[in-house]
Amino acid sequence: MLNNLRNFYLNSFLYDKKISKHTDLLFRYKPSTYLLSSLIKVKTKKNNIADFSLEEIWNNKKLSEKQFKKLNNFFWIFSLDLKSSSSDVQKVITKWININSKYNSKSWEISVVSKRIISWLSNSKLTYDNGTKEYQKNFDLILQKQILHLLNQVNHSRYYKNKIISISAIILFSLCYSEQTKNLNAGLDLLKKFIKDVFDKYGFPKSRSIKHSIFYLKYLILIREWFKESQNVIPEFIDEYIFYLGQSYSFFWKNINFDPHFNGNNLSNNFEFDQYLKRCGYVFKNQNYENSNYVSLKNKKINLFMDIGPSPEKNFSDEYQAGSLSFEFLSNGKKIFTNAGYYEGTNNQLNELCRSSALQNTLVLDDNSSCKFSKNSKGEYKINTNLKIIQKNIVFEKNYWKINASHDGYLKQYNLIYEREIEYFPENFKLIGTDKIKGKKDLPNLKFDVRFHLDPSSKVMKTQDNKTILIEIGDEGWKFNCNNYEVNIENGLFFNSKSTYVENQNIFISGIINSKNSDIKWELIKI
Repeated sequence: MLNNLRNFYLNSFLYDKKISKHTDLLFRYKPSTYLLSSLIKVKTKKNNIADFSLEEIWNNKKLSEKQFKKLNNFFWIFSLDLKSSSSDVQKVITKWININSKYNSKSWEISVVSKRIISWLSNSKLTYDNGTKEYQKNFDLILQKQILHLLNQVNHSRYYKNKIISISAIILFSLCYSEQTKNLNAGLDLLKKFIKDVFDKYGFPKSRSIKHSIFYLKYLILIREWFKESQNVIPEFIDEYIFYLGQSYSFFWKNINFDPHFNGNNLSNNFEFDQYLKRCGYVFKNQNYENSNYVSLKNKKINLFMDIGPSPEKNFSDEYQAGSLSFEFLSNGKKIFTNAGYYEGTNNQLNELCRSSALQNTLVLDDNSSCKFSKNSKGEYKINTNLKIIQKNIVFEKNYWKINASHDGYLKQYNLIYEREIEYFPENFKLIGTDKIKGKKDLPNLKFDVRFHLDPSSKVMKTQDNKTILIEIGDEGWKFNCNNYEVNIENGLFFNSKSTYVENQNIFISGIINSKNSDIKWELIKI
């Protein structure tokens, strides 16, 4: 009911009148296009505007939702070369203004509006310069109208990634045009509120998403560079949170140069962003082995990476995967054990599957994940029941590493605590794990699985006694065994990139527990 009333209002004459207020504008700061290169993949070979069918560009009724957004957010302008005719580009914009001067739910959706504003302002040589006075006036007016729309609607967005794009657009507009102090202050107030809502006390996203931390870092740096280039004073709080997120970026990427597959993260390819940071003079360092309840213990050859954090709040659980106490283990840059990754495509079954504990390197009781998810009316999976970390302990010495932690994810349903201890002995290339299931009473017969997902390039073979698995990856061989339970190999799915998957294999220990405290011990050793 409320949504219907809101939509009625947005499409009304009253709302159009409200956002049509305008003042005379002077376009004084024209941002450099290259500042967006951390966010936009620009083709090496640029297109010419003449390559497009200008008469038909807005008449295509068969566009998918994704294609429609790409067309209307105007980010395609970044793919044009500067030899393109600015008059042709401005004709396209004029046609868009004639069709879309009033709010409609598709072309005025806030992420589309925000990107459109950023694109138009960042490509001023094509979108604004050499335009007629009438065109430039209409350009200024429609920009101002879209900014007023964003200021009215940004807080209604449920998606935090869209919010920071909208806030960025408001700030950029306010820096580009003179006499916009009020809008600039409004944009900065929105940014402060966004930071307060989205980041924890350590400056890391409450979603516990590595991917989100890098995304937000890119936008905060972009905003900072706009302030710097326009010769405005950079707000201190922006520098502060760039520092926090830069610390995380160093921890999760610079220090290890691989993508940990936890909580929505998969293949990211941050090498281009590294070059962007270098060009802009940013240097981030973090020598700690723990960051935001993730642990990275490493030497020159081995990296043990583990999630020892709680689940996020429901509102921040969009991409959370129920893999608390899961880990990844690498040797010479190759993942011996890897979580299965995250699926971002439109297949709801795959999206639900990749969230389950079974697709992480951790324990599963009775085929249930450590967190429960439920699907809302939008088809999104959110956490229904959370888990907390009970205790954690880390030892990191030259010849001995240990990570010990426990969570209460199975407490409510089974009255059990799950504790995991992983030890590594660098001199012997030996990894020893103990998964403990603790209860106050004798347990009923309860099925468990502990899974260890393998890189698709791995080759595995089981020995005849069903206790040992031989693993070959690259030119290395490893032996996995568990003496007190049966070990098997199973086919699975590996989501290394956003919306595709390949088949892989996983090792799993399975059995029945029926005592107060059951220990599942396993070992991995290089051969």
